[in-house]
This record gives sequence, structure tokens and C-alpha cells, in this order.
Amino acid sequence: MTDSLHIIGSRQMGGAEKFFARLLPALRDRGHCPGAIVRPSSPLVRELKDIEYMQIGMRNGWDIVSAIKIRRLIQRLSPPIVQTYMGRATRLTKIPSKSSSIHVARLGGYYKIKGYYEHADAWVGNTKRLCDYLVNNGLPADRIYHIGNFVEEKGYPSQVKIREVREKLCIPDEAIVLFSLGRFNHKKGFEDLLNAFKLLTSKQRYDSLYLIVAGDGPLKTRLHSLTQELGLNSRVLWVGWQNDPGLFYSLADIFVCPSRIETMGNVILEAWSYGLPVLATKTPGALELIQDGSNGLLAPIGEPVALAEKLLYLIEAGEKTWRELGTAGLQSLRRDHSKETVVSKYLGMYEELINRKGRYRR
Repeated sequence: MTDSLHIIGSRQMGGAEKFFARLLPALRDRGHCPGAIVRPSSPLVRELKDIEYMQIGMRNGWDIVSAIKIRRLIQRLSPPIVQTYMGRATRLTKIPSKSSSIHVARLGGYYKIKGYYEHADAWVGNTKRLCDYLVNNGLPADRIYHIGNFVEEKGYPSQVKIREVREKLCIPDEAIVLFSLGRFNHKKGFEDLLNAFKLLTSKQRYDSLYLIVAGDGPLKTRLHSLTQELGLNSRVLWVGWQNDPGLFYSLADIFVCPSRIETMGNVILEAWSYGLPVLATKTPGALELIQDGSNGLLAPIGEPVALAEKLLYLIEAGEKTWRELGTAGLQSLRRDHSKETVVSKYLGMYEELINRKGRYRR
């Protein structure tokens, strides 16, 4: 029996997809039986080990053939919960009127609600501000649930592997290493990070400062060109998209999240899971996670000079401060964003929705 059916229609491995790949096995480990519907081209096919999944095209949000296939599959499986992720899958998923399945739409961003999300029975926002946004867009507050994301603590790679990567990248032993990762698009603010890094490296005493950047995306060529224009080719190390960036978190001293727009900030949670001190810009996601000066540091959005000043402060504060901030971040992760906490909230929500009297169809 399928206890919940999870549907996602994207092609790339972004934050929602990574969470999808973490949540389903975590539900299974708690005795819950999840199933999945993904696109044939989805990288999630490689991630869903031991999870039963089906492939449906979901070419766009108006793919009638896929909508019919999803509807028939729900009728056949009759899962108590159908959980969709992002606009395409949610728009294509319409629960049959006679079905007892409950449609939960999970959102990880400030997406357009009308025409995409309002037909669901309940909604999950991964931040409090996002839940407020849903209420302000006319969705019923008593069916909106705030459940954050979780990141597992995977443990550190061996020192031998870390040493091998450090040597391969030609990073000196005495170097201070900054790390950042994400999709190379305007929202992630990597141009701001490069300009801030240039300001730091122009200071003579920081001639052993390195920046590792992992990721890929439409601005890749532009970012590489900017690196060359700023004279940073020997100090900025591009390592490509990393499905498992654990080695780079492990060899870094400081993690930087320079985003201009960020709803949640999964990379902050990932950095905390390795005990790294985090400097992030004041996006809604970072503001919800970080108490400035307590479990991380915050800088203004889109201001390379201010970002450089905060980086300079953190670098000069030294290893003791790095350890204190990293430890506080790890404690925040374990308290609010552990696998056990988040999975329990999902299971509790499922139970509450199933036990509620009355229909949810609007």
C-alpha cells in the first residue's frame, strides 16, 4: 500500500529536488510507504533507491495527457496523501471528486498561487514568511502548515581525501578557504561575492585567501569572465556542480551565501551540518535561520563592499570565533531542522489531515 504519493515535475537537481530525495527515504525509514512520480529525464531517478516510482512526461503545466495519467494513477493507488512539489506538478494534479486522497501542495518559494495552487486541500510552506504569504493570497490559514527543510549530518570525509582535494586544487596549507555553491543565476548573487572577494585579496595580508565555488547554470560563462577581469583566476577555484559537496564543506574554513533572493537557504543548513561558520546576506530565508552574531553573520543584499567588510571581520576574528559560530549553527540545525523533527511534523500533518472530518474539495 502507498501511504503517500509524491509528485515533482522538474528536470534539474535544485533545492526542491534535493529535499524530495531526502524526504522520501526518511519517511520510509519511519515505517511510512511513499511512492513517487517523476519525469523520465529527472536526475531523481538515480536518487530514489528502494522507493517505488513511476515516470510521467509532465512537459509543462498544461500537459493534458500527463494530467490524465496522474489522475488515473491516483484513482488506482488511492493513496491517503498526494503531495506535490512546485507549480507544474501541482497544476497537473487534480484529485478526482470521489477520491478520498488528500492533496498537499508543498511550496519552497513565493510562487504564483492563482491557477497553480488554490485547488489543493492543504499547503506546506518551508518558512514562516512563506506561510504568511499563502494566507495573504487567500488560502485558509487552518490548512497551511509550516514545516522546514532538513539536512542530515553525513560526517566528515577522511583527512586523506580532504588532503588529496586540497593538493589537487593547489591550496597551500596556511590558506584560509571560503566556500560557496548554488545555481549560477542572478538570484544567487555570485557577482557580488566575486567583487567582495576582490576587495579582500587586494589587501596584502590576505595573499593566501582562496574561494571555492561549486555549481553550474546560465551565468557560468559570465562569472568565469568576471573572475578573469578581476584578476582572480588563481584564487577562485571553480569545481563544477557537486551532487555531494561534502569534501568542499569539510576543507573550507568559512561558508558564504551571497544570495539576492532566497526563500529558505538549504545551503546554510548544509554548511551548519559540517560545523562551518556561515556568512549570509539578509534574504528572508537567512533572516529566519540566522541570529546575527549568534549562530552566523548577516550582510546587506547586493552590496559587495558591505559583504567584504563582514568577511574581513570574520576572517580577523579567527578560529575560535569560527568554531563558536559553527557550533551554534550545528545546534540550531539539530534543534529545528533535524531529520527526526521534520519527518515527525510531516507524519503528524498527514495524520491530522486524514483524521479531520469533512471534505477538503473547494
